[in-house]
Amino acid sequence: MRLERKTVVITGAASGIGQATAERCAEEGARVIVTDVDTEGGRAVAETIEDAGGEAEFHELDVTDSDQCHAVVDAVADDYGLDVMVNNAGTGHPGGSLEELDDEIRDFVIDINIKGVWNGCHAALPHMKEQESGAIVNVGSLASILGLPKQAAYSTSKAAVLNMTRTIAAEAGPYGIRANAICPGFTDTQMLEGYLEQQDDPDAARERMAAQYPLKRFGEPEEIADAILFLASDESSFVSGHGLVVDGGFSTN
Repeated sequence: MRLERKTVVITGAASGIGQATAERCAEEGARVIVTDVDTEGGRAVAETIEDAGGEAEFHELDVTDSDQCHAVVDAVADDYGLDVMVNNAGTGHPGGSLEELDDEIRDFVIDINIKGVWNGCHAALPHMKEQESGAIVNVGSLASILGLPKQAAYSTSKAAVLNMTRTIAAEAGPYGIRANAICPGFTDTQMLEGYLEQQDDPDAARERMAAQYPLKRFGEPEEIADAILFLASDESSFVSGHGLVVDGGFSTN
């Protein structure tokens, strides 16, 4: 049990990578705090974990609301302590060049992908500093290291997540806190499905995109969850300030 007796807070855990991470952490003995704006999906994930014999509870959370982030994290830390914070909540946007994206789309992406991660870290760090231990895992993207065409707002936001993570690692390391980012390639989630549905021929787009990966497929949420688990666990006790790329070899092209 790699996370036995540890408390893990996960944002955006009602589906996709967040859900897979919640279920994986519970399998490894963690008390999992499932958070999301999707109350129905979040409660279902917590119930699934409990039905399987794990320990979980759901808290509604809009990561763009700093006060709400602090309220949820403070309550969890007071009740159970806080060992791991996984800032997973994120969003994408329709494809378009920088000058084609309007301010509303830009601000929406930045609010969730940058401010949301900032708020999660801002809420978690005081508790981790007080106990002089903790692990933060921020979910970036392949776009954290590559400028993806037609994805200016998304690429900007995910690059910021990676450098924010490095800064936290430098600042909080003396308190025994590790901070790392996970940088997945395209993963078979609802976000990917939404992107494909915007294409003229979704099936052809899926086949074309998957062919760009040396492994000739997209990642699965469970595969990203396994990498997050590694960064959250003591197995990565000397890993901090790192952006772990999990992209099926795409970035080797």
